[in-house]
Amino acid sequence: MAINVPGIVVVVIFYIVILAIGVYAGRRTKQTKSADEIFLANRQMGFLVSLFSLTATNVGGAYVNGTAEIVASSGIVWAQAPIGYCIGLFIGGWFYGPKMRRAGYVTMYDPFQEKYGAKTGAIMCIPEFIGDIFWTAAILSALGSTTSIIMDLDQTTSIVVSACIAVIYTFLGGLRSVAYTDVVQLAFIGIGLVIAFPFALRHSAVDLDDLGSKWVGQVPVNNIANYLDLYGLLIMGGIPWQPFYQRVLACRTPEIARNSLMISAVFCLLFAVPPAVIGVAGAAADWNQTSYPNEVPLAQDQLPFILPLVLQYMCPLPVSVIGLAAISAAAMSSADSTTLSTASIFTNNWYKGLFRTKASDTELIWVLRVTVVVAGALGTVLAITSTTVYGPYIMSGDLMYVILFPQLTCVLFVKISNAYGGLVGFFVSLILRLLCGAYLLHVPPVIKLPLYSEEEGQLFPFRTCIMALSFLAIVLVSLLTNTAFKRGWVAEKYDVLNSFSRRDVTTRLQDLNRKDVIRQNAALIANSKSDTNVL
Repeated sequence: MAINVPGIVVVVIFYIVILAIGVYAGRRTKQTKSADEIFLANRQMGFLVSLFSLTATNVGGAYVNGTAEIVASSGIVWAQAPIGYCIGLFIGGWFYGPKMRRAGYVTMYDPFQEKYGAKTGAIMCIPEFIGDIFWTAAILSALGSTTSIIMDLDQTTSIVVSACIAVIYTFLGGLRSVAYTDVVQLAFIGIGLVIAFPFALRHSAVDLDDLGSKWVGQVPVNNIANYLDLYGLLIMGGIPWQPFYQRVLACRTPEIARNSLMISAVFCLLFAVPPAVIGVAGAAADWNQTSYPNEVPLAQDQLPFILPLVLQYMCPLPVSVIGLAAISAAAMSSADSTTLSTASIFTNNWYKGLFRTKASDTELIWVLRVTVVVAGALGTVLAITSTTVYGPYIMSGDLMYVILFPQLTCVLFVKISNAYGGLVGFFVSLILRLLCGAYLLHVPPVIKLPLYSEEEGQLFPFRTCIMALSFLAIVLVSLLTNTAFKRGWVAEKYDVLNSFSRRDVTTRLQDLNRKDVIRQNAALIANSKSDTNVL
């Protein structure tokens, strides 16, 4: 297949537009030397930009490609991610987001370090680092597969170029650049996919009658527990994500944070409709009636690429290149967010929280920028070696669900939770999750639970059980240690985590900083003119 010159032209134009917008926002950011500006856009994000940025962050390349893949391979009933994340955003918008915004935190992990201490809180960041890298890799991999099919370009080249563009404007402008580009990227995603799916559905090779009810799919009786387990993962595993809270904490008021989260949940669900329809069209197509040159019917290893295949072989050339721009926009809108998320956590909760508690704003800005480059490079390397789209996407939520969801819930809503309970819960969930096997990490299961299948793996709802056990461990150990130290059963000198004797210096400094932020936020809210201001 010859190189798709029109496709290259469209993508180049798209990249130039995005880079220009990101650099423009970055120039505005350079006018200030405040770390709060690059972390949280000076907490001046209004409703519209918050809404669009939250939606664009969730609707990434893995989201649209993965939805098309799972619908084509297993039916619409297995497209759980859009519904799960929609419900999760509702829950996060009502309970978690406003509470964190009112507290004036800088990252999602500030309450951990405030309550558990700097060192224990830093340990809680590790799953987020891993999850963000997995998610970035899945996003860039989806983009690479799309461009390689539609434009006949080397997949590695596409991944590297896209990652570099995202890193450049994130490096320059932090959250402000990411938010501005998110608005444009979301428009590209909506226009591109909405234009493409009617052409795919009306293609002469598509026979929906021949597909019958297969497009719906089914859940075998022996798989119901696993099916529900995945819903738990997607709903609650989507709540403890720093990329979302970065926007929530940047909102001017808690009310803006709540409204933008809950409305973006609906938007995210709507954005899943076009790729789902494209997946149905790809499954219903007789590929012999297209110009597709390879094996027909599609081999199983081709299903992860069903979206770009449909765009390439079942849509007119102008439509396919517009669809390609949509996929590029979806990939970059999430890749920049996860990269900034990793850099923000490392800078605020590791570098400043553990080593340089009195670091200047200029120092923190440069640490964040260096970390943006490193995180982008790691995601790019993993993307080049990725073999599936939906798998890493699910695995990211897996880590958040079994480890961080019970931790975040306890630290925000369970008063008795402490560092001892948090650490025990962390290692209980981590060890049990590894013992149950991790296919993507090539870790075989040591524990084979009821319903285990050699072909399908663990069918028991093991993730939900591990999450519940972790929650129970946090509460029980916290209750036990609270009682033991406060009643004098254990001498104060054995309080190695400083949960009861005295709080460490780092945590006390963070408390003082946060109180300053809260006072600043009160002044900003008082002077706020309109909830719909952009930035």
